[in-house]
Amino acid sequence: MTLKQLQNLIVIDQDITDDAYGTYYDKRTLEQLLDYGLIILDKPPGPTSHETVAWTKRILKIPKIGHSGTLDPQVSGVLPLGLGEATKALGVLLYGPKEYHALGRFHSLPSKEKLEEVLDLFRGEIFQKPPQRSAVLRQTRTRTIYELEVLEQKERLLLARVLCEAGTYIRKLFYDMGEILGPGATMIELRRTRVDQFYESDGLVTLHELANAYALWKEKNDETKLLSMIKPIEYALSELKSVVIRDSAVDALCHGAQLAIPGILQISPDLKKGDIVAIYTQKGEAVALAESMMSEEEIRDATKGYAFETNRIIMAPNTYPKKWRSKTPPKD
Repeated sequence: MTLKQLQNLIVIDQDITDDAYGTYYDKRTLEQLLDYGLIILDKPPGPTSHETVAWTKRILKIPKIGHSGTLDPQVSGVLPLGLGEATKALGVLLYGPKEYHALGRFHSLPSKEKLEEVLDLFRGEIFQKPPQRSAVLRQTRTRTIYELEVLEQKERLLLARVLCEAGTYIRKLFYDMGEILGPGATMIELRRTRVDQFYESDGLVTLHELANAYALWKEKNDETKLLSMIKPIEYALSELKSVVIRDSAVDALCHGAQLAIPGILQISPDLKKGDIVAIYTQKGEAVALAESMMSEEEIRDATKGYAFETNRIIMAPNTYPKKWRSKTPPKD
């Protein structure tokens, strides 16, 4: 199955891939997924995000795992984890929209009209100062609330769904709504239900399920359950524009080279200068994240020159053979 982001690309040139190198993104072994995989974890309330990552490392017995978007200790829900080299690709999820289900208590009972009036004030762009206990500088900044709806109300208790820009403090949102209503409001419970393209409804993995699946693999050599829990890291890049390159350009990129026109095979339509893109092999493996230095039209017309500036290398060097020459002459 072709990745969503690799469908309907514009063909610049054609080439064939050597099956002796690399692995088709959806044909990775479990061992390979433990280095290029993504787990959409259901973080339990209680531990910090850092502690949750430490437990996952202990369960899977791997040295490197990263998470995308810290959740406060008492907050539960969607926490994407990148395994091994995949940690380098997680940054793209930090900037996408987040969705929360929040339970709050108003200190007085607002009328339905007054409540809707106040909710309306907090839809769209709002000003927000981070709470006193926060990891960022306490400066007033703007954040956008895309959607704010009441799911249920029982007297002074309100269950709301909030779709918002990354970096929005939901606890502060309730506090500010309470200030406008008068006697105040407090957030009681919070669950994150979406990070960018990953939804709670798509199915999350709990730490217990992960531990059981790992034990099943190690004790009974049954990897089915664990394989179903780890997605290829390429799924995290589905919202970025794409570039597909020749096998001969892969290792040069992994060693820090910039991507020149001769290495490009396919690009996303409507590519603009300054766009952040994901670069893939012909097998659909993520190689790097880069910034476009040319538009689609310029890439089509050019025969040489650098088209993309590498920002982050995802693939480990030497996965593909070296087909590039160093500029420095070899020593005698």
